[in-house]
Amino acid sequence: MNLSRRTFLKAKGSVLTLPFLPSLVSAAEGPQVSHGGTAGNRPSKKLVLVYMPNGIVRRCFFPGEENAELPDFIGGFDADKVKEQRRLKNKPGIYPLELTSTMQPLGTHKNDITLITGLDRTYKDGQDVHAQGASCYLTSLSPEQAKRQGIAHPNGRSLDQVIGDAVGQASIFNTLEISCNGFTAPKEPIEFDNISWYGPGKIAPSIREPKKLYDRLFLRDSYRNHIADVSDLVLADANALMKKLGYDDRATMDEFMEMIRGIELRIERMDKLLSDVDIKVPSNEVLPRGEYIRLQMDLMLLAFQMGITNICTFMLGPERWDATLMYEGVFDMPVQHHNMTHNQKGDGYKDLQKIDIFHMQQYAYLIRRMKEIQESDGSTMLDNSLIAYGAGLGDGATHQFFDLPMIVAGKAQGQIKQGRFIKMPSGTLNSNLWLTIAQLMGLEIDSFADSTGVISELWA
Repeated sequence: MNLSRRTFLKAKGSVLTLPFLPSLVSAAEGPQVSHGGTAGNRPSKKLVLVYMPNGIVRRCFFPGEENAELPDFIGGFDADKVKEQRRLKNKPGIYPLELTSTMQPLGTHKNDITLITGLDRTYKDGQDVHAQGASCYLTSLSPEQAKRQGIAHPNGRSLDQVIGDAVGQASIFNTLEISCNGFTAPKEPIEFDNISWYGPGKIAPSIREPKKLYDRLFLRDSYRNHIADVSDLVLADANALMKKLGYDDRATMDEFMEMIRGIELRIERMDKLLSDVDIKVPSNEVLPRGEYIRLQMDLMLLAFQMGITNICTFMLGPERWDATLMYEGVFDMPVQHHNMTHNQKGDGYKDLQKIDIFHMQQYAYLIRRMKEIQESDGSTMLDNSLIAYGAGLGDGATHQFFDLPMIVAGKAQGQIKQGRFIKMPSGTLNSNLWLTIAQLMGLEIDSFADSTGVISELWA
């Protein structure tokens, strides 16, 4: 029996790629070097670029601002025209990490994350600030560079695509693009719901429907119309395979199949929620956001486990989109996130911060799940990953393109020392972080877009 390191279950066109099972390789290749891994079997590095829409309540996120005396609130939908800039005045260096009130959901993961401040995004007057926030986030194409190249700013090639070109060939998809935008009716141009670009004018469309994402990962196009659930189809094949597995791998296989079945049941539940809506095309998002986001995250993690991809962009929601969202457990009724960012006077920011904390809880869920997933060499998925969490706006109230919020989780196979607070010189370009991440992912490049150097402080 010729067994590869990557094992598949197949049935009528569906292909389920299994997580690494050491006992199968052991049977095919002989004695193993160590428990849970094989010689030369180092897990692939994974990269997740999590995007938070509409900026953040900066006074509750940046250390030192929450209890400080701050300038009066600048609001209104013309806030970006106000020239007042209240930038961080960082004293560069590495400091102990203290979690602000918005970061409290990360308390159990404090030693797995690093906070970085002082980052700016390239910006051009005259273009919609929210469209730039999303579409320019990972391209970092400066207006001057765009003019020299004869292309529209900010339409460069995004970081995930550049990294996918270099290291994505070992997986089925070079990259995967996911959005948690549950609206069924279009509200904004596509630029507001995507952060990944193949190149100038060529958006890499994000997948926002769990069923479509599931089909993309497990099935080929129209096969869904002809076959039953993947887990039903492969069950017999899986049972036969179980007889060949060692005790530990049987537990791994059980957990894997249970996760597949659980995801299918969750998708069915969300489909029912949508089918029970009276109106044909809902103008509001009717899916509970936490359940929806975590389902999309679990689908992404399955793609990582199965070797389908190692590079993913993940939008927690779309930019702007003035329609209501249901944040279960946070508000009794749906609310408009973007609208709330412009109504922070008095204690108004406190309700908005609840959404920031809600998003941070989803990020904490992703970190926890990646810590729970064991890889082929006994390490965890988080040990082999980088998860950047940030926004294209430093403050949603004023549309500022500076002081971007940024957290980086994961060890990148020991290359990063975590549990720190890195203060960069104020005005450091976020493209410097993207260049650093590209190098950590194995790329041998000296620049990315408008970068001026790497963030060497991030290295262990």
